[in-house]
Amino acid sequence: MPDETTFVAGDQTGKMIAIRITEQATVRRLSFNPELALGEAFMDGTLIMDQGNIYDFLELIFQNTDVSQLTGIPKLVRTCFGLFNWMTGYNSITKSRSNVAHHYDLSGDLYRLFLDSDSQYSCGYFETDTSPLEEAQLAKKRHLAAKMVMAEGQRVLDIGSGWGGMGLYLARHFGARVDGVTLSEEQHAVSNARVETEGLEGQVQFLLRDYRAVKTQYDRIVSVGMFEHVGKKSYDEFFGKVKNLLTDDGVMMLHYIGQSGPPSHTNPWILKYIFPGGYMPALSEVLPVIERHGLCLTDLEVLRLHYAETLRHWRLNFMARRDEAVALYDERFARMWEFYLACSESGFRHQGLVIHQIQIAKRQDAVPLTRKYIEKAEQDLRAAEDARNAPFTGTPVQSACEATAP
Repeated sequence: MPDETTFVAGDQTGKMIAIRITEQATVRRLSFNPELALGEAFMDGTLIMDQGNIYDFLELIFQNTDVSQLTGIPKLVRTCFGLFNWMTGYNSITKSRSNVAHHYDLSGDLYRLFLDSDSQYSCGYFETDTSPLEEAQLAKKRHLAAKMVMAEGQRVLDIGSGWGGMGLYLARHFGARVDGVTLSEEQHAVSNARVETEGLEGQVQFLLRDYRAVKTQYDRIVSVGMFEHVGKKSYDEFFGKVKNLLTDDGVMMLHYIGQSGPPSHTNPWILKYIFPGGYMPALSEVLPVIERHGLCLTDLEVLRLHYAETLRHWRLNFMARRDEAVALYDERFARMWEFYLACSESGFRHQGLVIHQIQIAKRQDAVPLTRKYIEKAEQDLRAAEDARNAPFTGTPVQSACEATAP
């Protein structure tokens, strides 16, 4: 403690973790609002890890406590914050654009420190316990594409298209005509540059546009890691728009961070510093809205520890190149990012955060009767990926002009 008083907790059988608090003001803030103050104290350097790292400390906390156990003033602060968060939970187009810029328009060099080569900034799909990050992110795209019941040349809308990886995957393997929409200027520029590099102009385009401004109907819609930014009060608007944009036999795949327990508001530190306007819903908040709009829930899968593993890879990648993050921004920013990755990973391991993958259609018969088609499609896609990436060993195929040239 700031006055050099020492406290010891636990039965001494676990991993030893030692923290040092350097200012009395930090002790007061932690006593009143620990959900916000802990991350701020680590960022500001007034809470220092003397033994173990911040992930070790957060894992210890999340394994042994829950915010529902708060009492006294911290409980009152949490209740008031939850009420305020509910009252301000609508994300207008202007607010959404500002929220996205806060996080996604950071330097692309920052994300390259820890993401895979395709810049997949969402949960991977770990087919084995030892799958590397690259394989897990490719498997995620394959898994979603298989569930979309794709046919050659379909029109696809990617809502929240990121750096373009999902849309480009569908274009490569299905000849899909893809429109992606994003509110991030950084992602918009990068994804369209990738379209040019792959020679897919006229087939794939990424637009700097809110999903609410889209007018065209699509055979397939996919949205990965975007629904968390819609805002709790905007769910009716979102699913109403989805219904209007889907063709009668259309299918949508929605992949987002949710909660396995009852609804609970987003951590205030995450809202302030990482994802303003973000909310991770329980199924009880999403499914009634889908029903209300007359859409059919045709498949639901819960990915439990997949995001914890994804974040573990990201955290270790980031820590291995942390000095570069400091050079890009500063030490306080690097501590903020370290805390963000650590608390997110431990949250998925111990606090009930999960991924919901929801398949939605207008008609009950839009997808096959059993889930066998998913595994079959994944097998076909895996073979196509292998063929695409296989080294060339034969004779170059001549074009028609070359074959008939004198």
